[in-house]
Amino acid sequence: MPNDPHRPNPAAPDLAPTQEPDEDNDDEMIGTLLSRRHALRLLGLGAGATALGAGGVLAQRSTGQASAASGLPGCVVRPAMTEGPYFVDSEPRRSDLRRDTTTGKQSAGVPLTLNFVVSRVAVGGCTPRGQVLIDVWHCDAQGAYSGVQGNTGNFLRGSQVTDAQGRASFTTIYPGWYRGRAVHIHFKLRPLNASGKATGEFTSQLFFPESVNSAVFARAPYSAHGTKADTPNAQDSIYRNGGSQLLLNAKGDPARGYAATFDIGLNLG
Repeated sequence: MPNDPHRPNPAAPDLAPTQEPDEDNDDEMIGTLLSRRHALRLLGLGAGATALGAGGVLAQRSTGQASAASGLPGCVVRPAMTEGPYFVDSEPRRSDLRRDTTTGKQSAGVPLTLNFVVSRVAVGGCTPRGQVLIDVWHCDAQGAYSGVQGNTGNFLRGSQVTDAQGRASFTTIYPGWYRGRAVHIHFKLRPLNASGKATGEFTSQLFFPESVNSAVFARAPYSAHGTKADTPNAQDSIYRNGGSQLLLNAKGDPARGYAATFDIGLNLG
């Protein structure tokens, strides 16, 4: 997408280069999508336990223990994905992402509460994983990101550390869309050790049902940019490679806002 106005200048001083320039794009997946058999082996429920490959991740669908009848844990495989070109390191530590701390302006849009529940995946099951630094960033209702491509500020960016129960909650707005990509939110997980140093890193993206996108984009301020994203989930290069497994179950409505919870179990840290 050479003419994409949202793609940042690789030489921009405020963009921390986390990858080689030729890898800094939204079209490349990083990590491994594991089969359910491999997930069961990791949890000691298959024929021999085996560790996940680099970047492997399991997302926890339920908080219950494995069923005695089925022997299945509440975990399923999730893909690791490229972070895309819009990550700016040292996100502000905060739960409410809507306000730009450099200007005081608050991003307009449909309210969204995004909850993370992070677990540590090991033989036998998933346990809460506190002390995981979670970065979240996404575009505004008009499809613009802060901190890149000439845009200043830090609107719709922030980070938190999970509590002892592995939980962190962000208040933001429903993301808009931009040319060539489905509607999405970026996130990065970095487990921290006792001294606060990151021991690993996992980056991925979250997607939304098309029906919810349509309901949101019919309203201001989204409608000024277009009432329909030009790239639906089914045509998005990243979504086609496992994004359907990162589809949020957003509950609510455009008038009052939405809430979604993403339970994720990592073998990192």
